[in-house]
Amino acid sequence: MAGHGFRRISLLALILVAGTALSGCDTLGGMFGGGDKSDDTTPQYVERPVEQIYADAWQKIRERSWSDAAKQFGEVERQHPYSVWARRAMLMSAFCFYQANKYTDAISTADQYIQLHPGSKEVAYAFYLKAISLYEQIVDIGRDQSKTEAALVALQDVVQRFPDTDYARDATLKIDLTLDHLAGKEMAIGRYYLRTGDYIGAINRFRTVVEQYQKTSQIAEALERLTEAYYALGVYREAKTAAAVLGANYPGSTWYQNSYDLLTQHNMKPEIEKGSWIGRAFGFL
Repeated sequence: MAGHGFRRISLLALILVAGTALSGCDTLGGMFGGGDKSDDTTPQYVERPVEQIYADAWQKIRERSWSDAAKQFGEVERQHPYSVWARRAMLMSAFCFYQANKYTDAISTADQYIQLHPGSKEVAYAFYLKAISLYEQIVDIGRDQSKTEAALVALQDVVQRFPDTDYARDATLKIDLTLDHLAGKEMAIGRYYLRTGDYIGAINRFRTVVEQYQKTSQIAEALERLTEAYYALGVYREAKTAAAVLGANYPGSTWYQNSYDLLTQHNMKPEIEKGSWIGRAFGFL
């Protein structure tokens, strides 16, 4: 789900993190496509100079053998833990795990980097890499959304800690998509309750969308569904207010037309009623 924006940020970060190691590489071209070509086997331990391990890791990157590259960078940490290369290698390893779609490993390695090097200039990238690894694991709204919620927290953390960075700007866009996804989950459950006649259950779900996800694309439908559910319960004050707020914000939408038709067919009209929680939620009362 990360897309090309992340790839551009990753390339920039990779150059910054790798530092002088790049001098031994012929090219970075074409390195971010085609998936992971690693054989996923554990190499036999052979003690090598740190420069050689780094060169071998970069060769694996050029081959797009991301898992193998991550293992090579891990060897830097194991064989030369106190060298200046070890810190860089840890972050490079996390990045390669991400590229290999091994998000759990990417997250744990990024977390390790954050714990060991909280003051480094590359720590912003570690936070971002953790967040984007969680974001990539977001599943469809019919399944458990714990990873979505974790991704939201991690993305918000990036924005709060590093507000004036490319990482924060990209995280902000992904926060909007993540919120919309969570709102979609509430809507799916609410629609089910509405179909089965559990109007209270439906209202509770649509109310969550109104109160917690008001800026998402789900809000127009949530207001229309609230009109339906409240009308079915005979709570006409809220039904009329939901339709009125919908008309004020989305006057040309099909959702408003549906709400308007429902009310006018029963000699009512959309209007904001005093004391309605929906009116208060949108600042009308």
